[in-house]
Amino acid sequence: MSRLAAGVVLVTAHDPDDGPRGEDVGMTATAFMSVSLDPPLVLVSLRNDSRMDDLLAEEPLWAVSVLSESQRHIAGRFAMKGRVSDRLLFEDIPYTRGEVSGALLVRGALATLECRTEQRVVAGDHTLVIARVLSVGLPSADGGPLTYFRGRYRQLD
Repeated sequence: MSRLAAGVVLVTAHDPDDGPRGEDVGMTATAFMSVSLDPPLVLVSLRNDSRMDDLLAEEPLWAVSVLSESQRHIAGRFAMKGRVSDRLLFEDIPYTRGEVSGALLVRGALATLECRTEQRVVAGDHTLVIARVLSVGLPSADGGPLTYFRGRYRQLD
């Protein structure tokens, strides 16, 4: 599957139960796709028992930022395993908070989506989360997409 090129997104959600004001959580994903145009549905694949999988099992609202080629550092930061607090990871990333989901949306992303989970399907060691798109933003028209191919982040020529 490393020979299949994929776009790179940052999935975010707000965990209201973590601390007095909650905590923002983020995860880099390459297994993200459009499922349906009517109604607008998307799918993301989450590793079972990951923090994001556990959070989205409880919180139905979440968001996606489609990363541009200039945002490789964001993808790498949120792909780290065994990292420290997500709060520190968001520290120097420009973002806005989604009006519908309350999740963070990366400024300068090629597109942003706010979603509500409609279905969860366990498939092997991952859970496929199918969600309805509630809002769409197009923060930046500049640059190309960030892609992942053969174990590395890449940009289109």
